[in-house]
Amino acid sequence: MTFLLENFEFVLFALTLVGVAVLHRHTMWVALAGMTAVIIYKLIFNDPENPFQLVHHFGEEARTLINLLGLLLGFAILAKHFEDSKIPAILPNYLKSGWLGAFSLLAMICVLSSFLDNIAAAMIGGTVALVVFKGKVHIGYIAAIVAASNAGGAGSVIGDTTTTLMWIDGVPAFNVLHAYVAVIPALLIFGIITSIQQTRYQPIMNDSVVGIKIDYRKIIVVILILGGAIATNILLDFPAAGVWIGILIGVLFTSTPWEEIKNSIKGSIFLMALVFTASMMPVQNLPEACWQSTFVLGFVSAVFDNIPLTKLALVQGGYDWGMLAYAVGFGGSMIWFGSSAGVAITNKFPEARSVTKWAKHGWSIAIAYVIGFFILLAIMGWEPVIGYK
Repeated sequence: MTFLLENFEFVLFALTLVGVAVLHRHTMWVALAGMTAVIIYKLIFNDPENPFQLVHHFGEEARTLINLLGLLLGFAILAKHFEDSKIPAILPNYLKSGWLGAFSLLAMICVLSSFLDNIAAAMIGGTVALVVFKGKVHIGYIAAIVAASNAGGAGSVIGDTTTTLMWIDGVPAFNVLHAYVAVIPALLIFGIITSIQQTRYQPIMNDSVVGIKIDYRKIIVVILILGGAIATNILLDFPAAGVWIGILIGVLFTSTPWEEIKNSIKGSIFLMALVFTASMMPVQNLPEACWQSTFVLGFVSAVFDNIPLTKLALVQGGYDWGMLAYAVGFGGSMIWFGSSAGVAITNKFPEARSVTKWAKHGWSIAIAYVIGFFILLAIMGWEPVIGYK
């Protein structure tokens, strides 16, 4: 109780996250309201004699926020370019029959998420699932689609907003790569179990799709965007610049889905508000970074959004970033609103908006998380990175 009274920002932050979890249709306004409440509190109670301290803090965070906004909007355009390339439409041609085919789709989603945003990978996977399962998709399998997309993004700095945030903050790309040591066994566990569930519910009907022409111009733009992000992160420490250079070059030879900016702007503002709010927390009073606290964060991320949790960890420092990426990324799959991919895919499958049903039919995801985590710990150990910037 004393801790909460002395660090009331955490109470306001927790209330904001609860509001996000409950009011899914108004997440942007809830996040902005929470951010405003924390700002007012800090101005009145923390240091009223130095109101410019908060202005200075915003100046320090502005580069990160601008970079994050540029990447979120740019990756939304990238995902649409990839979808319009028609490659997702031919994926059913490569799926086998039976549970193995269902598992192959989850593996494809996992791979897609390593270079596409996890939301895009989940939505593409959900669209394919509706086709190959004739509209009858088991809730356990819906949860598995989300888990596969979050798992694939956990070890890639361009595959998930959490790892992208780490990348922007200065964590080298190879410092999250070992998350795949946990991802692979986790995918095998929940993937096989949910694929068998789905096959018993509705087996795969992978009729060959013919007559689809791949738009290679779209693929070129995707490559330009990804290459630009990597190049400008190395040269300028600003990957968003490369993303938009790639997009603008693509304008010269193919149509650009500018409408994706309008579709993504609210979600981007929501995430930026949460990130800035998290940056204002007195993290020096949090428990020490260790593998035990990282393990717990995986379960916390199933209830609270993983973006602010990642920001808190970055401000605090001293984490094994690959282990944290796996925990907060994949851990959010255990409940449908624990990750942005889960929230997005339930727009396509509204019947999955039930904590009870998600936990009942997607129980293998929690087991996979635990086993994957301890396999990672046993093989790689706890290797915190300090002074990465």
